[in-house]
Amino acid sequence: MSQQKVIMINADQCCGCRVCEMACSLYQEKECSPSLSRIRVVRNEAVGDSFPIGCALCTKAVCVEVCPTGANQIDPATGTGVIIEEKCVGCRACVRACPFGAAGISYKTGKAYKCNLCNGDPQCVLHCPTNCLEYAPVELTVRHRRRALADDVIAKLKGE
Repeated sequence: MSQQKVIMINADQCCGCRVCEMACSLYQEKECSPSLSRIRVVRNEAVGDSFPIGCALCTKAVCVEVCPTGANQIDPATGTGVIIEEKCVGCRACVRACPFGAAGISYKTGKAYKCNLCNGDPQCVLHCPTNCLEYAPVELTVRHRRRALADDVIAKLKGE
């Protein structure tokens, strides 16, 4: 059995360059267009932070549950998101339902899209200049999040 991998985001390392968006849209759509990227860089101008947002590959994916045509699916073999374009009617139910803002609608086709991990070779990870994106087994991402949470709690206790 293969180990499921996900894109782990280390937001503290993001410089906001948006190279990940360009690499994604170029690979997926054959054009550099942030609006067609399956990963998005969100910028908080008030504090000067940027952080990438992508599909969280939810175990109980709301986007899949709300899809009226069954076009939005999770591939059981890989755990990645799949949109069956022929079934998609562009109703935007998945876009509205996703709590992470990871689904989108193509201005070219009017159909939904979301991250499919570039079929196991995520281009956003490959081209990220600061290495804030990492393609890692789910178990490592859980450990990373727990460690980061523990570090935050310790820092607060120390008054940092």
